[in-house]
Amino acid sequence: MYLLYLDDAGSVGNPEERYFILGGIALFERQVYWLQQDLERITGELSHPEPNNLELRGNAILNRRNFWRRFRPVEARRILRHGIATARSLRGIWALFGAVVDKAEVSPEDPVEYAFEQICNRFDRFLHRRYLNGDPQKGLLIMDQSAKETRLQTLATEFRQTGHRWGTLRNFSDVPMFVDSQASRAVQYADLLAYALYRKFEKGDSECTVMVMT
Repeated sequence: MYLLYLDDAGSVGNPEERYFILGGIALFERQVYWLQQDLERITGELSHPEPNNLELRGNAILNRRNFWRRFRPVEARRILRHGIATARSLRGIWALFGAVVDKAEVSPEDPVEYAFEQICNRFDRFLHRRYLNGDPQKGLLIMDQSAKETRLQTLATEFRQTGHRWGTLRNFSDVPMFVDSQASRAVQYADLLAYALYRKFEKGDSECTVMVMT
């Protein structure tokens, strides 16, 4: 099974922000362990008293909040880049996903639901391509806990039963699962990626996204 870990960046209700971002990484189930190990190595090098409990959140790292205040800006950027670059050491098939939504352009649609529909469609197409290559795996979305959990689960069911604007989902094994990001390094990776995309599109800062796009 392929697991797509997702998180968001940007505020839907903030009129000063143009974009809402949904991003993450799709991994074969056995790869999750290796991504987790790479991220644990990063936290283990930061002199935190409980490195296993140190959550990697892009916004907190780059804005140097709480524990991250001890790092200089250049060091915080290095940590964020290092975290995002861990995907490049994964063996096998993996893929990054991102939906960058201009909130004004999709209005009056809900940008969260619009981004979710985009991601679902693209992940389904990814799984279909794997099927055509002799790898008949199903997929599952795993997301950070959200106030929109019930609505997104309902949408996923509708996409499977009655379809979305591009067709019908055929390769999902179940509705999205929601977990506490504190307990999932893979969801934390999705957060780092989503925040890097936010920095690129909202702030014109592409330094961190270069780590996975080259």
